[in-house]
Amino acid sequence: MKRTKFLGMLLLAGMLATTLWGQANAKASHDAKPGDAAKSTTDKPADKPQAEPASVAGPDYVIGADDTLHISVWKEPDLTETLPVRPDGKISLPLLNDVVAAGMTPSQLADSITVRLKKYIADPRVTVVVTAMNSQKIYVLGEVVHPGTAPLQPNMTVLQALASSGFTQFANTKGIYILRNEGGKQQKIPVHYRALIKGEAIDQNLILKPGDTIVVP
Repeated sequence: MKRTKFLGMLLLAGMLATTLWGQANAKASHDAKPGDAAKSTTDKPADKPQAEPASVAGPDYVIGADDTLHISVWKEPDLTETLPVRPDGKISLPLLNDVVAAGMTPSQLADSITVRLKKYIADPRVTVVVTAMNSQKIYVLGEVVHPGTAPLQPNMTVLQALASSGFTQFANTKGIYILRNEGGKQQKIPVHYRALIKGEAIDQNLILKPGDTIVVP
């Protein structure tokens, strides 16, 4: 008899504990804010700083108007910007206002900015990267699919420029020539296109210079 009474008390205590646990769990669910679950799953450590963009120009490249530059100052995110070189050859930077960029290489411009920042920052470390070369251009005219200006890439040859422009069905590939200003005088340089595409006269696959005009009659 005592055993039966003891088991009944245990069963009653278990049911009471289960009821109390359920009520407490429901209250916790009710009190929880709607965004708490989403917050717990979306909270992540801060992203690492993004790597600097790759330069499209060599170390000896001379910056000009319309080029795009990425200027970064180590541990100074507010001074890190990507911006174009204005037609007057200058860029605008926080603290420094206008800075002359045209006519300098990336390392020379970085040194110039570094010197000026020393008035405001201890030991500034500046990096200048050319992300777009728009100042150095060539022109392709005549019977081509894409006439007009084109950015001059490093060591770009006449064959590469012609491949990018494409010929129309009326193009006279025997009469192609380059107009180039040398010492204030304009030169007409013939392009032996058919020989070049056959692998002949490779030394005549000229490396283009800023301002060259390729004419396809």
